[in-house]
Amino acid sequence: MRISVVLPARNEATSLLQLLPAIKGLLPEAEVIVVNDGSNDETESVASRCGARVFSNPYPQGNGAAVKVGARRATGDMLVFMDADSQHPAEDIQRLIEKLESGYDMVVGARDGAGQASRHRGFANAFYNRLASWMVGHKVRDLTSGFRAVRRDKFLEFLYLLPNGFSYPTTITMAFFRAGYSVAYEPIAVQPRMQGTSSHIRLWRDGIRFLLIIFKIGTLYSPLKLFAPVALAHAIIGLGYYAYSYLSFGRLSLATIFMLTSSVTIFLIGLVSEQITQLMYRPSETKMGKSEQIGGL
Repeated sequence: MRISVVLPARNEATSLLQLLPAIKGLLPEAEVIVVNDGSNDETESVASRCGARVFSNPYPQGNGAAVKVGARRATGDMLVFMDADSQHPAEDIQRLIEKLESGYDMVVGARDGAGQASRHRGFANAFYNRLASWMVGHKVRDLTSGFRAVRRDKFLEFLYLLPNGFSYPTTITMAFFRAGYSVAYEPIAVQPRMQGTSSHIRLWRDGIRFLLIIFKIGTLYSPLKLFAPVALAHAIIGLGYYAYSYLSFGRLSLATIFMLTSSVTIFLIGLVSEQITQLMYRPSETKMGKSEQIGGL
């Protein structure tokens, strides 16, 4: 299988000077793509001198947008995405590839607590992992890792879902789980950022964005995971207030009727949404049916 290594980069000329030769030395036959996301340093020229295919955005469009450009331009059957800041050692690429070749559809480089940029970032990622695990029904060990290997044909199925910002790993991880594709995790070590470089992620702004992405993908693939708890909460509050108003005043209040009616409405909306999401799988089932008919002929 042909391998394409895609590195979204914005002002990462310093780290690319070391990272690209390391990748080329370990994977001399691999296609290396650097997507220059509107850098104002020498990222583009450094990547070209190091033998990478370079595609440049005229202005910064976001990490996710750069990833989408790289995925579209790549010619490999297997895609490896990694950050261009040298936090991910090139030596770990081979481990992800070997895991992918053993039969998985995507392999994610999972960081431990020591690999988090800060205590606050680690706490936030742990929360996201637990929430995403509940939403998709599988254990998510590292929801936001940008270091992963994936089969290109399956990755392209969800390209339209990927946001342009830093939350593309969140989207693609949850989409793969909910689509029934196999996902594995490979423990990796994370190196400190090189001196003179800084992260483009902002804790509060991008943290809220990650949270919204989790709910967005969750409602897209399993709406009842969100609607059912909200409906249940309305029902419990409505029944609790009914008990209070009946015991205290001997009457049924309008607030109780409103809460119980809302509970039923929310649940029914979630149920209808759940049925609508099943239509997403009909095209693939239709293709399989046609293939079986042709094979029978």
